[in-house]
Amino acid sequence: MRKYTIDVIAGDGIGREVMPAAIRCLDLVAKAENFSITWRERDWGSERYLADGAMMPPSGIDELADGDGILLGAVGAPGIPDHVTLWGLLIPIRREFLQYVNLRPIRLLPGVAPRVPGAEHLDVVVVRENVEGEYSEIGGLAYQGRPEAMAIQQSVFTRVGVERVAAYAADLAQTRSGRLVSATKSNGIIHTMPFWDAVVNDVVNKTAGIEVEHVLIDALAARAVLRPDSLDVIVASNLFGDILSDLLAAVAGSIGVAPSANLNPTRTHPSMFEPVHGSAPDIAGKGIANPVGQMWAGALMLDHLGESTAAARLTAAFEGALEQGVRTKDLSGTASTANFTDAVIDQITTVGVVTGAPADL
Repeated sequence: MRKYTIDVIAGDGIGREVMPAAIRCLDLVAKAENFSITWRERDWGSERYLADGAMMPPSGIDELADGDGILLGAVGAPGIPDHVTLWGLLIPIRREFLQYVNLRPIRLLPGVAPRVPGAEHLDVVVVRENVEGEYSEIGGLAYQGRPEAMAIQQSVFTRVGVERVAAYAADLAQTRSGRLVSATKSNGIIHTMPFWDAVVNDVVNKTAGIEVEHVLIDALAARAVLRPDSLDVIVASNLFGDILSDLLAAVAGSIGVAPSANLNPTRTHPSMFEPVHGSAPDIAGKGIANPVGQMWAGALMLDHLGESTAAARLTAAFEGALEQGVRTKDLSGTASTANFTDAVIDQITTVGVVTGAPADL
């Protein structure tokens, strides 16, 4: 029997509600497909920060290094600045394990009404650069507490960093429509964005059958709302990819359904899988959180591990539940987290596998 060791960081807020729901479903499809998952639960998050002053222990990265993957819930809590929670847990994991591709598939799921006209056939994958760009550690504060107070933040774009994410996106586009959109702002950001454009062009010129369209980020945001069906694969910098994928998830119905894969494509380090949504403290503890994003993230993890049949089975199960009209409040339904999870489990056990596209496409 195939065996995998997965580290689980449920985190904060609704992460603690949707994570158990996803694990129930993952264990079930694993049993059905004749493999097993050993879950290593980590009590890392905001409560640990309040108790110890750190989101994870100093040895945290080393503790994760020998696992086959990481399943993350959500982090963030009222009273703790968001940059403290993110830079204390999520971002160090991404960078230490060189998870330089942030893969975010967005599509209109069965039984879900699009939020805007034209999104009836929405099926987009955002390939976001994940370890450099605008989310840089370089910078600082000066003259704090004085009228002259200032903050400096430096963006970092390396040729290696842009090449590898562009190559991943181009290879993905080859398996789909062959159309690649590159998000840019080279008319206003004078150094990094023309550099980004040039490197993306270099990569695409070496990739057969790919057409690249450079679209300014403001125009691309408008297009995501007005003509979302015109998009297929998007490659974007760290900041642009973050914003665009959240926008497209909302267009598709709810940010609660969107998954995210933080990939180390060379597989020299574990990859991490998470829903796009945050910890949602306003609904935490009410039992109404949408677990689809967490389940879909789990399906991406299975696909990355090579368990594509199990990934397709889980994806078909939550899609089947939605198609039957079982939806949580964010999708205009009345189901609780538990109700929806039970419906997915019923789909797994009674419907079985439905073959189709890999979970991440």
